[in-house]
Amino acid sequence: MLNMALFGKTTKQWRDENPGNKGNIRDEANVAQLVCLANLETLNAHFIQQGQAPAEWLKLLNQTAIHQMKLLLADAGTRHLERKQP
Repeated sequence: MLNMALFGKTTKQWRDENPGNKGNIRDEANVAQLVCLANLETLNAHFIQQGQAPAEWLKLLNQTAIHQMKLLLADAGTRHLERKQP
C-alpha cells in the first residue's frame, strides 16, 4: 500500500515493468522518496492502531506523500543529500 501511495503502483506492477531489474522499487527511490516512505510507514502503523479502514488509508497516505514530497523536494538539505549519493 505504501508503494501505491507514493509511486502510484504496486510492487508487482513495478516488477512487471522492470523485469531485468533485480532490485525492487525502493532500490530505485531517491533520498526524498526514502524519507517520505519512512514517514508513511509510521503513519500507516498509526492508521492500523487506530482501526481505520484500509480503503481510507490509501487516500490519506497518498495525500501525505504528495505534501511531503513537495516539501522535501523544495528543501535545500534534501537536494544536498541527493548530490552526495553515489
